[in-house]
Amino acid sequence: MNAAQALIPLPVLIPALAAAATLVAGRRPRLQRVITQFALSAVVVVCAALVYLADRDGTLVLHVGGWGQSVPGMGPLGITLVVDRLSALMLVVSAIVLLAVVAYAIGQGIRDGDERQPTSIFLPTYLVLSAGVCTAFLAGDLFNLFVGFEVLLAASFVLLTIGASEDRVRAGISYVLVSMVSSLIFLIGIALVYAATGTLNMAELALRLDDIPSGTRTALFAVLLVAFGIKAAVFPLSTWLPDSYPTAPAPVTAVFAGLLTKVGVYAIIRAHSLLFPGGELDNVLLVAGLLTMVIGILGAIAQSDIKRLLSFTLVSHIGYMVFGVALANQLGMSGAIYYVAHHIVVQTTLFLVVGLIERQAGASTLQRLGGLAAASPVLAFVFVVPALNLGGIPPFSGFIGKVALLEAGAANGSVLAWILVTGSVVTSLLTLYVVARVWTKAFWRARADAPEGHLAAAAPAVLLDDIEDIEFADRDSVGRMPVGMLAPTGALIAVGLALTVAAGPIFSYSERAAAEVLDRGQYISAVLGGEAR
Repeated sequence: MNAAQALIPLPVLIPALAAAATLVAGRRPRLQRVITQFALSAVVVVCAALVYLADRDGTLVLHVGGWGQSVPGMGPLGITLVVDRLSALMLVVSAIVLLAVVAYAIGQGIRDGDERQPTSIFLPTYLVLSAGVCTAFLAGDLFNLFVGFEVLLAASFVLLTIGASEDRVRAGISYVLVSMVSSLIFLIGIALVYAATGTLNMAELALRLDDIPSGTRTALFAVLLVAFGIKAAVFPLSTWLPDSYPTAPAPVTAVFAGLLTKVGVYAIIRAHSLLFPGGELDNVLLVAGLLTMVIGILGAIAQSDIKRLLSFTLVSHIGYMVFGVALANQLGMSGAIYYVAHHIVVQTTLFLVVGLIERQAGASTLQRLGGLAAASPVLAFVFVVPALNLGGIPPFSGFIGKVALLEAGAANGSVLAWILVTGSVVTSLLTLYVVARVWTKAFWRARADAPEGHLAAAAPAVLLDDIEDIEFADRDSVGRMPVGMLAPTGALIAVGLALTVAAGPIFSYSERAAAEVLDRGQYISAVLGGEAR
């Protein structure tokens, strides 16, 4: 094992070991915080190194346990970890977001129960979630992809219901049921794939699936798409998301919105390009992408609570990613990969900003908000920059990603692709309308003109955390934005702007990643050692 291969398991091992250490340090919250921030900082450094190495040297592979030799009739045994340009990019963006959100959470001081009961379980669970996300991106076989999903989902169940308020438990039950259904469908898909091919290694599957009847291939792909579509919140499998995410604390909602659905999108990309590249269900994906965009943004227009509004925009913009994947050309895949990186950062930032709004104003519903621009120009700035980026205003990264997808749709030239192009433009305009409505009502309208402004006006004196049963640890800071919350939000804004300023080299990297994804022979050769065809 060379030095590059030694780095591959670290994005999983570091947070997993840190989770164990923070559990041991459960009665020492300061030590817990130090361990968590150090571990996630180390993951960022490791993932940045993997991006460089994957771009320089090509796909990196590690056969854990030394079982890399293929067994005749069975393929490779054991656990295979794979880092190519796509997975490396997903790892580094996810690591940056995970670090920023945990810093925000520490600054906010999330507590479980009353002020005498500090949340000793939050940071260990968060680290387990981090390990699960990284496992999913590194998995070189379907079973370990399933394991990654289950690890992050188990951790998300705890994080979603932290504090055990009635609303959170109710939302958690819905989320758990949907997640279990998705996992069951995925497990059924794994069983069917293994029955048809005799292997779960994705490189070996890419070869063996070519030899089975097209009808069977399509059926297997459809089962996996349903499982991944639920996780990615693709319409009509997305109705669970707007009811589940808004009830959680702001940092939890932010990391869920930024990362968990993107793990599902990543799985769709892998299945579509590596395992089932024939395009049998491309039209289905195009229609699903269109409906996801349009229905999601129409749902956002109907919302008055900013958290629910952003949850619907999250669903809507998943449609852009599905659009790029379904086009099955290099420009479309490049645009989808770039847009995934952009959306992880921007959507996470906006949910963190909502937490700042709640901290400053005591509410997140538009009926109770107003005058925030005059009360806090800094808060106005940290909202408007990612909001314009989400809306796709030039020259932000959202605009760049959307233009690439529109060009790819036009290059495809089919009637359905042109309908998607039209739907994309309409969705972008409606997204801009949605964020402009928040901007005008929450920031520029006088609070006295808000229908329920008098209810929020008294809130800072008794301001509670995101749900009205969890008090802030430091009551003296209520109504002010702690630096510990503002600084991570500003850091993510800077990352979003970096995606714009460095759009040339980053999009070039996305193009190389897309070419590598679409040329599955590179992946197969790296894993199987020259057995690609």
